[in-house]
Amino acid sequence: MTGVSDTAALAAIGAAARELKLPAVRADAARLAEIAVRERQTHLAYLAELLSAEIDDHTSRRRTRRIAEARFPRLKRLADFNPGAIRGIAAQLATLASGAWIDAGEPVVALGDSGTGKTHLLIGLGLAACEQGRRVRYATTAQLASELAEAAGNRQLSRVVGRYGRLDLLLLDELGYVQLDPRGAELLFQIITEREERASIAIGTNLPFSEWGTVFPDPRLVAAIVDRVTFNAHIIETRTHSYRLATSKTTTRRKPIA
Repeated sequence: MTGVSDTAALAAIGAAARELKLPAVRADAARLAEIAVRERQTHLAYLAELLSAEIDDHTSRRRTRRIAEARFPRLKRLADFNPGAIRGIAAQLATLASGAWIDAGEPVVALGDSGTGKTHLLIGLGLAACEQGRRVRYATTAQLASELAEAAGNRQLSRVVGRYGRLDLLLLDELGYVQLDPRGAELLFQIITEREERASIAIGTNLPFSEWGTVFPDPRLVAAIVDRVTFNAHIIETRTHSYRLATSKTTTRRKPIA
């Protein structure tokens, strides 16, 4: 392409970037070229900047896609959780935020009464994992059991179980709010077994482990599930003080009088 004008060169770059699916190269080539000329960068330095912009764009789009695929009911960050509300939790959250527990396939159980921040913590951990590029899915226990039962009825259970098995992190919330029928409990057990010691699961529950029999009707199944989700587990105890209520009261106190 010797002697090609800048206009023609940019058109060629745009066409090539479109063919190769490099949107940041197509969008930023001209702008970064102007900077390169102004700062007297070498050709290699310009190319490095352009490819770096493409990588940043790819990372950002993947992060956005991962968050959408996770199906969070709302977005909650760990940074927005007040660690002072639960004694001793700050160091634990700092460790979990790194994601090393996901690499190791270890489970997390957030245990405490309603309103104590379990869902916030699960979503925060899931959002941090998404931002690291991991595949995450949030579901309540009742939602997942219903989805699995529907898949079984449509003879698609193995496909759905496989899809959940490929996730880097499964967030299973509200365990204990709804009692499962025997079939739902068995299907949920399949998901937990599929992920055992290989891929992480984080559970939010308002019940101590000794009361999980109120959710899963088969005592043997309860024992097997508890054994799997507590092995090498990180237990977060949010206790009984309502974090949600305390946060609501603080917000109300800070609201200016009209």
